[in-house]
Amino acid sequence: MAELQLTKEKTENPKVRASINVDIGGTFTDCLITYGAQIVFGKAPTTTYDLSKGFMQALRETVVSLDMSLEELLESTEMVRYSTTLAVNRLIERKGPRLGLFTTEGWEDTLPAGRGGSWGDGIAISEMRRLPRMKKPEPIVPRHMVVGIKERIDYKGDIVRPLDEEDVLEKLRYLVNQGAQGFVVCLINSYTNPIHERKIRDLIKRQYPESYLGSMIVVISSDVSPRWREYPRMVATMLCAYLQRSMADELKGMSDELRNSGYKRAMMMVHNSGGMAEVFRTTALNTFNGGPSAGIIGAAYVGKQQGYPNIIATDMGGTSFDVGLVVNDNPSFFQYHPVIERWAVELTMLESKSIGAGGGSIASVDRLMGNKLSIGPRSAGSMPGPACYDLGGTEPTVTDADVVLGYVNPNYFHGGKMKLDKEKAANAIRRRIARPLQIEVEEAAWLIKKIVDGNMAGELFKETILKGRDPKEFVVFALGGAGPTHCCGYTFEAGVPKILTFPASPVFCALGSAVMDVIQYYEATKYILLKQPSGIGGAGTGQYFTDYESFNEVVESLQKRAVRDLEGQGINPELAVFSLELEMRYGGQLNMTRISSPRLYIHNEEDVHAVYEQFEKEFIEAYSALSVFPEGGVDISSFILRSTFITPTFEMPRYPLKSDIVPSEANKGKREAYWQELGGYIPTDTYELSLLEAGNKIEGPAIIEASDTNIVLPPGRTFTINEYMSGIIV
Repeated sequence: MAELQLTKEKTENPKVRASINVDIGGTFTDCLITYGAQIVFGKAPTTTYDLSKGFMQALRETVVSLDMSLEELLESTEMVRYSTTLAVNRLIERKGPRLGLFTTEGWEDTLPAGRGGSWGDGIAISEMRRLPRMKKPEPIVPRHMVVGIKERIDYKGDIVRPLDEEDVLEKLRYLVNQGAQGFVVCLINSYTNPIHERKIRDLIKRQYPESYLGSMIVVISSDVSPRWREYPRMVATMLCAYLQRSMADELKGMSDELRNSGYKRAMMMVHNSGGMAEVFRTTALNTFNGGPSAGIIGAAYVGKQQGYPNIIATDMGGTSFDVGLVVNDNPSFFQYHPVIERWAVELTMLESKSIGAGGGSIASVDRLMGNKLSIGPRSAGSMPGPACYDLGGTEPTVTDADVVLGYVNPNYFHGGKMKLDKEKAANAIRRRIARPLQIEVEEAAWLIKKIVDGNMAGELFKETILKGRDPKEFVVFALGGAGPTHCCGYTFEAGVPKILTFPASPVFCALGSAVMDVIQYYEATKYILLKQPSGIGGAGTGQYFTDYESFNEVVESLQKRAVRDLEGQGINPELAVFSLELEMRYGGQLNMTRISSPRLYIHNEEDVHAVYEQFEKEFIEAYSALSVFPEGGVDISSFILRSTFITPTFEMPRYPLKSDIVPSEANKGKREAYWQELGGYIPTDTYELSLLEAGNKIEGPAIIEASDTNIVLPPGRTFTINEYMSGIIV
């Protein structure tokens, strides 16, 4: 538990309002509370058997810093924001309901056939050498649970073949007899006209009404992903239906706990698109990677305040290592289909990449591969956890290595509330790593650290150099409980010159949700030829389109939906900001480029030119001026309206810079820590982070301790506290 005051004096105003922000990860549940001018934060182990238990425990441990009861806090709380990374665990465990899929007759093999890239979707680059032996992902909906329906809508939205309702009922009975517990409806071209999908949903609901015990989940693709390309649209709808029930049960448990403690307002869900919305306006798929998405938004927010436009947000928690970019103050989105587990989906989603490299990642020796030492992706989680937790874990983890190397104080883990057993950590490494490799325990622990750091540096390399970005133009934000411990190991190896750490690094995803706005996206597919081809065999005129009404009709329909949803959440639409994004391409291209439209509506030729010029500008930024092809014409395929209601937030306080000399009370003495470059264990200066002041400077080697993390400063590196109390490592 920790506290960061936004002003020097605590407020005693009885009318002060609060917000609660909770992020549930695979190992720990993080909580950050804003209360007037204060921010307090803490964490508790994630209780995977019942997430509401860890949720409430983290909340109770954090509220202690405010000197009030949980009931008093909830009475003054305006908003509870919740994010999670656990949706992917549901996919891995395959514990969702048995689903049946309705599609257009003749398209029943869309899901099992997939696409050409399905063999490699979700496969780590290190595994690509095995691609010839890879199999496509096992379908969540097996082929015998897929039925074709007599109906057809063309690409313009016109009904070519009316829906055969008797056929629907017959296929429905078949799927129920096969054990279906829920249904996915994805018809061809339904993104242009959803009437048949809605009719099928209504038919199922009439047969199995919600008032009956046998009611069925029905999810239709035109609600989840109204975009062209049937395979990623079908996958997105399937995953949404698969996750919906378990996510709903988890949310109900948390909501019930909050209600029983006196909370009376709505719970907000963090979306992977970078915003949040009320639970009842959230699909299960919106929650996937919600935690890392919140971290990216938080990084952009803090970076803008502190003058860092280009950021690599790295979050090393207990289970995974997540990487996301902020470029020119803007969080990066997936340009193409995001891959969830092994499936490409059609979804607006912040781009974050994840590998199994966290504090709980298990180290193992593969004797069949010549005693190769590997780290992850398996994780010990919070139960039984690393061997040093002394909760029954026997396999060595990254945290065990950090304890053996002296980077983590066994008596100060989790603020001293959780004692670690260094001997058990050493025994696990000795038995599983050191003996098979015939090396000493400390050398084995150092190898674990070097390998996991190298794996993480590889992710930074992929997101910068392999995408044409210069790592020297970026700074790394070291986030998560283990991020500050390992950041020097992965940042400088990847060529990034500077690192920032924060007092709230261990709960930064929860901090990110605290600065999020209410944002929702509304999508529609409509083909518009913005600029005709020219100069190709004498064909085409190169003229710009003049049917402005067809463009504006799409935007207007999306805006009406957004206004309706805002009003449903009790938000005045006049206070919202609407912006438009377009998916565009040059003629003959397969993939689209998503741009921010400079115009919400188009009224004249000047507006059309502005849209075209914005497309060309963003296309050149992404692919260089050599790739432009105006002679091929330019078309629009998809409209994405963004509705934003800006919520009140806070600014990080600025403190006067003091001496670069560390106050004596912050010096905790020396501790033996392992530095290979210095020949082994040496007495290392140790400091208390909460007692450092703005302007303080520390030379490595050193260890800076906080209640929920440790900043490990190698020899030759410098740590300086800036006016925002952020730590800068160079």
